[in-house]
Amino acid sequence: MGPADLVQKISISAESPRGNERNGSGSALAGVDGAAPGRWRHKCAAYVLALRPWSFSASLTPVALGSALAYRAEGALDPGLLVGSAVTVLAVHGAGNLVNTYYDFSKGIDHKKSDDRTLVDQILEPQDVVRFGVFLYTVGCICAAGLYAVSTLKLEHLALIYFGGLSSSFLYTGGIGFKYVALGDVVILITFGPLAVMFAHAVQVGYLSVSPLLYAVPLALSTEAILHSNNTRDMESDRQAGIVTLAILIGPTFSYVLYTVLLFLPYLIFCVLATRYTISMALPLLTIPMAFSLERQFRSQSFSKIPQRTAKLNLLLGLFYVFGITLAPAGALPKL
Repeated sequence: MGPADLVQKISISAESPRGNERNGSGSALAGVDGAAPGRWRHKCAAYVLALRPWSFSASLTPVALGSALAYRAEGALDPGLLVGSAVTVLAVHGAGNLVNTYYDFSKGIDHKKSDDRTLVDQILEPQDVVRFGVFLYTVGCICAAGLYAVSTLKLEHLALIYFGGLSSSFLYTGGIGFKYVALGDVVILITFGPLAVMFAHAVQVGYLSVSPLLYAVPLALSTEAILHSNNTRDMESDRQAGIVTLAILIGPTFSYVLYTVLLFLPYLIFCVLATRYTISMALPLLTIPMAFSLERQFRSQSFSKIPQRTAKLNLLLGLFYVFGITLAPAGALPKL
């Protein structure tokens, strides 16, 4: 082997590790790039989880009900206003859920066994929840402004209903914190019942009316059942955290009585409407078996997933209610 060959062999041997090193670095960078989409997907999933989407029936069904009442009263429905109302109410609802997550965590109420462990398990950071909440409130305000631009409803009337709902969603746990002084049930009963139904109805017809408030009662009772089941389940942890809810004030026995009333009173109202006005109002009665199943679960104090199951009943009950109103003959229902 000549000197030139020897030098070439040494040069190749010296360069090979560097080549391997470059290949290794390239593989590592590829791994980082490949992991980035996975991290973003995980982050997006965490944001969706923080919104508690299972509870959105409490805001979607009132919008659908208010729009159905407007259709029955006016004989027409604007799909754009329907979608705009739904997005507006959902944005405020989602922001309210994030406010609840933030304040429950900051007050030490949420723990490892809580239903919402977004911040407890460090799935998101508190500042992430705050920023997302501000974003959703902003989206809600923009959508409300868009509704004013295309609806004939007066600005003062739209602002009164919208900012009333927005304030309620924030003050439920933020600021005054109605939830912590046994007034949260009242706030939810008003906001995700009469107020949301009136908002959707007024945006469609262009004026305020009392009749949507009356038709909202069965749906409001069903929505309140979701919150009450949640508060009854969390009774002990809430008491240890030093907050007061209606479930704590009335105790387990009367909490069961109240939950039963909230479940079955809407069916009594539907029976009256079906027998006195139109048979289509009997459609929500198809969900009675689900209500009896929930009553048995609550009575046995097996509270696992009971708020989610109550929300599912609320969704189906609301949909059948909307179908019943839509299918009712013209002039068959009172005040419509």
